[in-house]
Amino acid sequence: MPFDRLKKDFALSDFQLNQFQEYYLFLTHYNKKTNLTSLTNPKDIYFKHFYDSLLISKTFNFEQINSLCDLGTGAGFPGIPLKILYPNLKVFLIDSSLKKINFLELLIKHLHLTNVFVFKEKIEKHKNKYDFVIARALGKLNLILKLASFVTKDKSYFMAMKGPNYKEEFQDITQMYQFELKNKFFLQLPEEYGKRVNLLFQKK
Repeated sequence: MPFDRLKKDFALSDFQLNQFQEYYLFLTHYNKKTNLTSLTNPKDIYFKHFYDSLLISKTFNFEQINSLCDLGTGAGFPGIPLKILYPNLKVFLIDSSLKKINFLELLIKHLHLTNVFVFKEKIEKHKNKYDFVIARALGKLNLILKLASFVTKDKSYFMAMKGPNYKEEFQDITQMYQFELKNKFFLQLPEEYGKRVNLLFQKK
C-alpha cells in the first residue's frame, strides 16, 4: 500500500501517518465539489503529492530553520506535508485562489495543525521574508525566481521543485534576481512515477 511506503521511507510515526490518511480523505471528499487536484486515485495522490512533497526532506535539514514559505501552494503541497513531517516548523502558505485558501483553512483545523498561516494574495504583494522558500508547479523558473525574490531573506534559500526537463527552463532565465544556484538534487519517485529535480538557490 502507498501509505506503508510513505511511512517507511520517511520514518513517519503512527500519528503522522494518520494525519496523511486524514489529509487524503479530506482532500478527496472536498475535491468532489471543488476542483483542487486532477488526481483522484489513492496511489497517485500518495506518491505524486505526498511523497513528492516529502522528498525535499532528503536534500535539506528543515530542523535548522524557523520559517518555511510555500509559494502558490494550491491544495497545500508541499507545505502541509512538510509541516506534518516537521511539527515544530512555522509554515506560511500563499495562494491567490480563494477556493484553495478556503480549503486550506478548513484542512488546517481538521488536522489540528498549529503555526500554519494562510495568505490570499499575490506573491509580489506579500510583505514578509522567510528563511526558506519553496515552489512546486507554480510556473517556469524565470517567473518563480522573480516571485521568490520578494519573500526570501538575504543569505537564505529558495528551492524550485522541477521535473527532468528543467534544463530548458534554465536556458530561458534572463535574470537571476540575486539568486545563485547552489545545488541540484536528482530524485526518484516510487515505481513508475518518474524523476524529480530540486534546484536549491541562495539569495545573495
